[in-house]
Amino acid sequence: MKKFLIFLGIVLIIASGGFYYYKHHKSNGKQDKYKRVAVEKGTIVEKALAIGKIDPDYEIVVKSQVSGIVEKLHKEVGDLVEKGDPLLVVKPEPTPMELAETRRSLELASLNKVQAKRDLDRIKDLLGNNLVSEKQFEDAQKVFQENELRELQARERLELMEKGKSMIGGTQVETLIRSPITGMILERLVNMGDPVVPLTTYQPGTELMKLADMEHLIFIGTVDEIDVGKLTEGMPAEIYIGALPADTLKGALYFISPKSKTKDNAIVFDIKIKIDDRDNAVLRAGYSANANIIIKKKDSIPYIPERLVTFRNDSSFVKVLGAKDSLVEKPITVGLSDGLNIEVVQGFALGDTLVEEPPKELK
Repeated sequence: MKKFLIFLGIVLIIASGGFYYYKHHKSNGKQDKYKRVAVEKGTIVEKALAIGKIDPDYEIVVKSQVSGIVEKLHKEVGDLVEKGDPLLVVKPEPTPMELAETRRSLELASLNKVQAKRDLDRIKDLLGNNLVSEKQFEDAQKVFQENELRELQARERLELMEKGKSMIGGTQVETLIRSPITGMILERLVNMGDPVVPLTTYQPGTELMKLADMEHLIFIGTVDEIDVGKLTEGMPAEIYIGALPADTLKGALYFISPKSKTKDNAIVFDIKIKIDDRDNAVLRAGYSANANIIIKKKDSIPYIPERLVTFRNDSSFVKVLGAKDSLVEKPITVGLSDGLNIEVVQGFALGDTLVEEPPKELK
């Protein structure tokens, strides 16, 4: 009997505890199911995302003024060069017929020059005896000068074929190709023995090397048409490079394309950002990168998560806990947003709390 009474007492205690927990949980159920969110103080930055890469401000393509084959390479990709440094040698390789024609052209030009000189001397003597007019003398003089130039042209062409260099029109033309700028060799587009077509007015010529000044790198990318209307030149930017996750580069927007283009079925605009602070990062041309262009920035302002704000009829509302644990909408004036958080301008003070409803369950 005594054991039965003890067992009955234990059952009554457990039942009383369960009843108390049930009543307490039921009375606070509505309050506990809502998450409280306080108005906090911090920084909000409105920014536009640009997607692109790191590239030199400009690249120089090196070409040859003479035809031939690549005989010697003085520099390789990655080498730093000064303006005037030798890059490679293009050896003229005329065919036997071309060389013979050039020599015969020089011989004919020399014969014509000698004959024109004799005619000029003869007419000059006749002019002294008043047997020819001044006009005839001037014509003979012109013919002599033209033949003199033809001979010089033929001599320069033969010298270039045979020696690989020649002074033409006061300009030194040679088969030793030199660097036109101070910079780095980014690409070598020919190998030893490759044929070279010269740069002329009617043909583009063979590209030999590409050079660039790697001290003046920029960010080249695109922004969506939604953001381009907010941008102005001079806005600060932060550049993030995928290959250098620990480095953040500082720069300034200096170019916005006046014309759009279509990329991946979206309308975008080209932009360029000058890199002001490299933060000692080792940069390479072609690095893929993203840039955040700072449109507006506010420090030490009250804010709340934007997901708590309901926008309706040009007004903004949030929900707070009312009487008997009911939800009540309260108007609020908001300001700057970064897409995640939004500035509280009026309606709530720092430390005030709002209510976030739990996500609806799908049945």
